[in-house]
Amino acid sequence: MSKKKVPPRFQEVIETVEALPLDDQFLLIEIIRQRLIQDRRAELAAQIAETRSAYQRGEVRRGTAADLMKELVE
Repeated sequence: MSKKKVPPRFQEVIETVEALPLDDQFLLIEIIRQRLIQDRRAELAAQIAETRSAYQRGEVRRGTAADLMKELVE
């Protein structure tokens, strides 16, 4: 298995985490996982708000896949 070259700073972080007790490592993983979930939710909320705004401006239309296919043929 080949290893990717890891930037020195990133490697330092990994080594720091590995020096933590195992319970703390698991806790850190859970904290990071929860923050990633929160960040993703915020991104999705922003995308939804932008899509709604575009729809209100008339830049987006609603319809089924069949409607789309019909429009593409025309």
